[in-house]
Amino acid sequence: MDPKALPTLDGEATSLLLATCTKTSAESPGGFLRLVGGPSRCAGRVEVLHNGTWGTVCDDGWGSPEGRVVCRQLGCGTVLSVAPGVRYGEGTGQIWLDEVNCTGEERNLSECRARPWGEHNCYHVEDASVECSGNSSITALGTLQLLNGPNCCAGRVEVLHNHMWGTVCDDGWDLVDAAVVCRQLGCGTALSATSGARFGRGHDPIWLDEVNCAGTEDTLFNCQARAWGDNNCFHGEDAGVICSASGVSTATELRLANGSTPCEGRVEVIHNGTWAALCDEGWGLSEARVVCRQLGCGRALSVPDKSHFGQGPGQTWPNSVNCVGMETALSACKTKPRGNGTCHHGREAGVVCTGNSEGDQVRLVNYGSRCAGRVEIFHNKKWGTVCDDNWDLLDAEVVCRQLDCGQALSAPGGAQFGRGDGIIWMDETNCTGMENTLSDCLGRPWGINNCYHGEDAGVVCSGDKCSLHTRRWGGGLCRVCTPR
Repeated sequence: MDPKALPTLDGEATSLLLATCTKTSAESPGGFLRLVGGPSRCAGRVEVLHNGTWGTVCDDGWGSPEGRVVCRQLGCGTVLSVAPGVRYGEGTGQIWLDEVNCTGEERNLSECRARPWGEHNCYHVEDASVECSGNSSITALGTLQLLNGPNCCAGRVEVLHNHMWGTVCDDGWDLVDAAVVCRQLGCGTALSATSGARFGRGHDPIWLDEVNCAGTEDTLFNCQARAWGDNNCFHGEDAGVICSASGVSTATELRLANGSTPCEGRVEVIHNGTWAALCDEGWGLSEARVVCRQLGCGRALSVPDKSHFGQGPGQTWPNSVNCVGMETALSACKTKPRGNGTCHHGREAGVVCTGNSEGDQVRLVNYGSRCAGRVEIFHNKKWGTVCDDNWDLLDAEVVCRQLDCGQALSAPGGAQFGRGDGIIWMDETNCTGMENTLSDCLGRPWGINNCYHGEDAGVVCSGDKCSLHTRRWGGGLCRVCTPR
């Protein structure tokens, strides 16, 4: 359909009622137009009121001219970005408008051309959105932000170009590039430059590829890269960053395998993306104490050697470990390459810890750090997840205290750290924040829930290596930490 042939919204059949109604909607200073799902009234999913019902606008043909009109009508300044495809979530109910076509000079959306009310070929995954400059918290982001992470200092890298947010491809992405991002955002130093869409796949354009920073640049846009939008990537390659102010630890992930309880077994760490067993060469009680402490498994009882808990299925870790015994994590111990080459199967190290009482064992998984991840609790000899119903910072504080991981930075729900499997042990958890263990908190009986694994709860702890402070970010508050 030729958009120029579309009727205007002021036409008799498609009046938006803005011109004929004298009463202004109490929900929006722009009359029968609002932005919802965003950090403030000046950023979000576009919704219009018709026949007494709010509905969404399809993103077919949606662009900067339409965004300029929305921002002007709402008294929100100039358009910062427009985004197709549910950047601020899917609406519900009616899709009122489709193929809206503005020149950008109109005073309000009612003056733009569009298809008749309710006539469309769209789904809510196509709901249009707008971000306006009048939203001071959005403009504070500048043209760079980190999304889908535990807070504003860790997440998927997104840059603003041509009024649209887009991602950065991980081709050549490294710690030098990440350092520039962290400096630009005031988020401290770079801990990690993630690849492979670790913080989820974006939906908008891939703006930058083959970024190559020297490390001294003030902004990412001063770094060398291919031309805007020129890339050979897909969103499975979206780059991410973890900065020091995020409070996220990048410590080596650790587990005990093949034991009768989670607090005994073969010692394994993540190496090159897979689990690798540690060699028993030089392995002793000092190292075992650190393992038991890190896993929240009490005191070390013994250090069985010579593959007491069986041989590992894959590689062995190429380094030897030397701990004092007071370290909070194995990653804090001294390591060096083994001088006698590869550790052969049959020499895997083991640990037996005292463990904790039934239901008291908690772990955070699927993030590469013992102090951040999906919450899992051990009950009836099985690990299970926790539903995010009522899940908040008070519950997260208990988990962080139980794991000796400092203070709670955030309590994300919605399976942000991936969906677990098996049983969901806890639901409607209600902690005061003063309990010693998660199992001490009130909640529904073990295993009784009305949830699915898309609601698995998560926690991000400070790791007790920083001092918390709060900054405004995206219309809300972001808890970040400054290294001590």
